[in-house]
Amino acid sequence: MPATDEETVVPYVITDACLDVMDRTCVAQCPVDCIQEGERMLYIDPDGCIDCGACEPVCPQEAIHLAAALPAELQHFEAVNAQFHTATDYGPAGPGRAAGVDHPVVAALPRR
Repeated sequence: MPATDEETVVPYVITDACLDVMDRTCVAQCPVDCIQEGERMLYIDPDGCIDCGACEPVCPQEAIHLAAALPAELQHFEAVNAQFHTATDYGPAGPGRAAGVDHPVVAALPRR
């Protein structure tokens, strides 16, 4: 299904396997710096991702998935990653935002 103007195409998605672990090996492998850090997990910026796949095989937690291949129980993380980069009250550091504030879905998950 093609994306509408209101949808964001997310090539790769970081899921809750990254929660409270954040190994950051994927950050070092990303050639375009599209992986951003929240307080408890990392997120992929869908607008910055060039769909190279360099991050997926190096993640020791296997937290990164091709969005099109996400298991049903993890599909909500596609929206979590996309919304993390577009929200105004959480997301990566920037004007008016503190660093390391997680998406509300992630922030509500129990600690590991």
